[in-house]
Amino acid sequence: MADNRTMAQMLQAPIEGYEDAIVVPPSNANNFELKQTLINLVQSNQFTGRQDPHNHLRFFNKVTSTFRHPETNETFNEAWEHFKDLLRQCPHHGFSELHQLDTFYNALNPNDQDALDSAAGGNFLDKIPRECLSIIKSKSKVRYSRSRVTNMRANANAPLLPSSHSNSFDLQQIATSLEDKLDIRMNRFEKSLNDMKNCFITPTTPLKAVAE
Repeated sequence: MADNRTMAQMLQAPIEGYEDAIVVPPSNANNFELKQTLINLVQSNQFTGRQDPHNHLRFFNKVTSTFRHPETNETFNEAWEHFKDLLRQCPHHGFSELHQLDTFYNALNPNDQDALDSAAGGNFLDKIPRECLSIIKSKSKVRYSRSRVTNMRANANAPLLPSSHSNSFDLQQIATSLEDKLDIRMNRFEKSLNDMKNCFITPTTPLKAVAE
C-alpha cells in the first residue's frame, strides 16, 4: 500500500530533548570576511572519524548559519542542477527521497520557496514526495525555458560591433606588424647564410717549394 502521508507529516519528529537551550539569533549582516579565527576554528574541529558524525554536522551547521555570503544567489534551475550534481558525486549518500526534497526546499531563498508553494496551491510540504518532485521538475523546466528566451532577446538587442573602418584599421596594424617581423627574420636568415659561407671558404696561401 502506497504511503500517502505528506512530507510535513513524515518529517514530523518528537520534540523531547531535541531543542537547544541556546538559540542563535538570525544574521542580518550582508557582508562576509574570512578571518583567521574562522580558519583556526575549522582546522581545530576537523572530523576525526571517531566522533558522532551527526553531532559534528550539527555543530558545523550552527557555526556556518551565523554568516551570510553576499551575491551568492542562483536561479532556481541552477540550484536544482547543482543539487543533483552533488547527489551524483556521492551515489552512496544514503539520503532518502524525502530528506533530499526537504534539504533542497529549505536551502532555497524565500522567493523560490514561495514559487514552489504557489505551484503546489498552498504549502509545498503538504504534498506527498512524488508530487513535490514533479513540481520541482516542472518548475525547473519552466525557469530554464524562460532564461533561454531572455538570453536570446538580450543577444538580439545587443549593440552592433564598431564600424568596419576601425576593424580595417586593426587589420592594417596587424599586417604591418607581421611584415616587420618577417623582414627581421629574413635579415637574420641572410646573415646566417653569409656566416656559413665564410666558414666554408678558406683563404688561398702560396704553396711552398718542397726541399729536395
